Amino acid sequence: MAAYDKADLERRMAGAVESLKHDLNGLRTGRASTALLDPVTVEVYGSHMPLTQVATVSVPEPRMLSVQVWDKSNVGPVEKAIRSAGLGLNPINDGQTLRLPIPDLTEERRKELAKLAGKYAEASRIAVRNVRRDGMDSLKTDEKKGIIAEDERKRHETEVQKLTDATIAELDAAAAAKEKEILGK
Repeated sequence: MAAYDKADLERRMAGAVESLKHDLNGLRTGRASTALLDPVTVEVYGSHMPLTQVATVSVPEPRMLSVQVWDKSNVGPVEKAIRSAGLGLNPINDGQTLRLPIPDLTEERRKELAKLAGKYAEASRIAVRNVRRDGMDSLKTDEKKGIIAEDERKRHETEVQKLTDATIAELDAAAAAKEKEILGK
């Protein structure tokens, strides 16, 4: 059985694009949104969990987020996770509720958010390149097993590279659009 599966590679690369778009939606450009806290993971009960699995996030005011932690013993880890997420949010502890005032977007903060968007984009590019590597490795394995010929392997490698280039271009476009939105240009 052939190890190379073009449909699987396309699905995995599309997943990287969707992941980037989801992460970029979490970057604030104006008002408060629960999506801001989507990238936050909390270490509780011996594992890393998304914030939404240990607390309820709501938007009581346009410039305020509220995080209602379900278990009182998790308030500290949730607060620490939000501070260390690199979102520039400082939680105010109010018992089992954490209030997150959304600071005004200063020029410095805009640059930080643009840099964070670049980090997300680079992580997605790395994921896409890893998918490409997996595809190339499976093609070489198929050739060694005698499932495909050398010219067929080369043709498939060209397809994989074209798919990779198109996906990375899509990632770059999404990141550039978000940077432009953040910087207000």
